[in-house]
Amino acid sequence: MACNLFKSKTFSSVYKKYMIPVSKEVTDLIFSYLKEKNCKSYDLAVDVGCGTGRYTFPLAPHFKKVIGVDVSETQLAEAKQSCMVDNVTFQVAAAESLPFKNESVDFVNAGLAAHWFNIKEFVHEAIRVLKPNGCLAAHAFIPIGEIVGVKNSDSLTSIIEEYMDTVSKYKHKNNEVMHRQYKDVFDAIPLKDKKWVRNIPVIYDMSMKDIIGYFQSIYMYQEFLKYDQEEAIRFLMHLEQRFHGILGEEADSAIMKVHIEHYCVLACK
Repeated sequence: MACNLFKSKTFSSVYKKYMIPVSKEVTDLIFSYLKEKNCKSYDLAVDVGCGTGRYTFPLAPHFKKVIGVDVSETQLAEAKQSCMVDNVTFQVAAAESLPFKNESVDFVNAGLAAHWFNIKEFVHEAIRVLKPNGCLAAHAFIPIGEIVGVKNSDSLTSIIEEYMDTVSKYKHKNNEVMHRQYKDVFDAIPLKDKKWVRNIPVIYDMSMKDIIGYFQSIYMYQEFLKYDQEEAIRFLMHLEQRFHGILGEEADSAIMKVHIEHYCVLACK
């Protein structure tokens, strides 16, 4: 299964290094929602499917305690290595069987992870552990980025789309959940108080090296690498050559603005 990739030490390291940064727009949306719902306490937040901790650490300034859980020990090892705050801990646990008491958690977060879960079981567990008036957030983004506001942006975007189509041959069915912008998650939540925010525009400043690294950090490329290592390596070399062909001497230093659409499901118990 593709999700077994996340248990690979090599992939965990690549994922931590190259996956695009956490979106401030999404985190601002989440905390605005918590404020709107008058969340009664900020004692405990649980980040489910926390991976390398990329969404866990931004929660630390807002909660007395944050616990990141994931089934991958190698991803958690990367997270622990990066941990610089006393109120964040990590433990091995599945999204479908959270090791917390009923009504003991103030906030459950799942960033770029819910599409890997059994969604109905995860939602059931999240609601079980949430305190009354506690909140849930599940968010991710559409993997294909669009380069905007720079010279030859259309040509550069076409390259990204073309090469994403190539790695998409190795996609898992979870990609459909992502492209539906977590409608499946929204529909699975039985709470009346829920919200589905789509098409959140996020612009990243990325170099050619960043974009190539991003391709390496997505599981579809890693599946490609497992299937045909030589061809996958050539794939990245060709991608770099195409960028050089358009950007010329500026290829190694150019900073491009990459638009990646995010989305977020929010709910209050």
